[in-house]
Amino acid sequence: MSKIRRCQRIFILSLLSLSVVAPLVFVSHRLNLLTPLGRREFLEELYRAEDAEELDEPNQVVYTEKDFVSTIGYDSENNHVSKESRNAGYRGAALEINGFNQHGKEDQGTQQNELSFMSQGRNIHDSQRLLEKNIEVTTKKVQEIKDQLNLAKAYLKIAPPSSNLRLRDLERLSREMELLVGEATHDSDLSMSEVHSALQKMRHMEASLSKVYRAFPDCSNMAAKLNTMKRQVEEQVRSQRHQATYLVHLAARTAPKGIHCLSMQLTAEYFALRPEERKLPNENNIHRPELYHYAVFSDNVLACAAVVNSTISSAKEQRKLVFHVLTKSLNLPAISMWFLINPPGNATVHVQSIDNFEWLSKDNSFLESNSSDPRYTSELNYLRFYLPDIFPALNKVVLFDHDVVVQQDLSALWNMDMKGNVIGAVGTCQEGKIPFHRIDMFLNFSDPLIGKRFDINACSWAFGMNLFDLQQWRRHNLTAVYHNYLQMGLSSVGSLPLGWLTFYNKTELLNRQWHILGLGYSSDVDRNEIERAAVIHYDGLRKPWLDIAMGRYKSFWTKYVNYDNHFLQRCNLQA
Repeated sequence: MSKIRRCQRIFILSLLSLSVVAPLVFVSHRLNLLTPLGRREFLEELYRAEDAEELDEPNQVVYTEKDFVSTIGYDSENNHVSKESRNAGYRGAALEINGFNQHGKEDQGTQQNELSFMSQGRNIHDSQRLLEKNIEVTTKKVQEIKDQLNLAKAYLKIAPPSSNLRLRDLERLSREMELLVGEATHDSDLSMSEVHSALQKMRHMEASLSKVYRAFPDCSNMAAKLNTMKRQVEEQVRSQRHQATYLVHLAARTAPKGIHCLSMQLTAEYFALRPEERKLPNENNIHRPELYHYAVFSDNVLACAAVVNSTISSAKEQRKLVFHVLTKSLNLPAISMWFLINPPGNATVHVQSIDNFEWLSKDNSFLESNSSDPRYTSELNYLRFYLPDIFPALNKVVLFDHDVVVQQDLSALWNMDMKGNVIGAVGTCQEGKIPFHRIDMFLNFSDPLIGKRFDINACSWAFGMNLFDLQQWRRHNLTAVYHNYLQMGLSSVGSLPLGWLTFYNKTELLNRQWHILGLGYSSDVDRNEIERAAVIHYDGLRKPWLDIAMGRYKSFWTKYVNYDNHFLQRCNLQA
């Protein structure tokens, strides 16, 4: 009896030893097929991939075309595409086919059937059967195509050299898929024909990958892990880009410490003055229509100083210049104090608070956009649509954005024939020039209220430096037209598209040399054009007074700011 028990123990111990030794023998045999360097790299990458807790194997999605034509509204009974489906489907058809709604958000109702043929224990024949079924296209088709390409490349790199003949089909499909996708990053980047072709090629690619999996099963796990690692790195890069974009926007919307300090210092000095000492000279000029009136709407002291100083420096007749600086009551003391201690020579500066306009508090429809973006909610940005109310005694006014610099005398602008139009502006519809805007990039022409009233090919133009004929404005009652668009719910499109609508067919296009844009976001603005321009504009996020300003253009602005001023030095403001 004891002999029987002894034999049983020996048998069990033999089985346990075999279960431990067999995997080691198998791995050793596989490693012997690799070079010493290859073995070391293989083990390092394998251990690193297995130790990463956050690495999850990505799901491979198998696609088939589910009645592709019916997705855009095919009428099987009448054998034609219905008018309703064309209107709904052809507006961004690629987005709708891929499960996106009109706002570009993922349609939560889209059925996504996922197949991870790389998962352990998954039967490859199941994936082959799923290929025969109709599975809807998911919203991340381009990304899934790239995932397939990554797996294919991993197989092509890892598979033994002797297997080249078996991999020819996979290599050919990879080249075709790369040519098809190209530089596309979103589903909407593919045309309808490319979407149709992609569906077919993805089925062939899936079948080819399945064949390779069966031929080289030992490569499969490694290929999947390499693909997972690549996906993780791509996600990290994407996250870093999003973070960088957020920080740039945050920097653009936040007042620098030095400018905040300057405002506080000037405000304290202003309230230390007696009331009679707070008045700026030549106030009798502000209502004289024969003078050249320039308006600036801003809450930034340095920005206002640069606009006024550059205009005066370039003018031939400084005594004719009248500057109207409109700001909020909080910033009025600082801006007023700046021009009290830095008088504009023979020119006139008048600083006014918008809080004195009682009618503005009633016409605040632009605040209903529920947006935190200052472009949509700032009263200063929308004051441009109330110029006749702000300047009832004037016939003409030039409106500057506070991020411009004047480099030439503007007298000729005041003598320009406006041909009965209300606004003079530089066009932005010339392709290849900066900026280039198409009106349909900002306005929805599928909306009948827009499509029936406006020409989709109309030339867009820019704010920043504009001449306004206030007499023609009053004659056409354009402020009421602007209010009508606000009541139609168009406040969220921004002030520029609202301007295109309000002044439609009332715009006189100026020569491009009057106003060069792009210095706040583009590094491709021609320096010769900048030097010849009458006005240059730092439109964009990278304003010249910010640390994120573009260095190559900053000197055009800083030369009009007196950095030797003791207030600027006290607040550590430097060029």
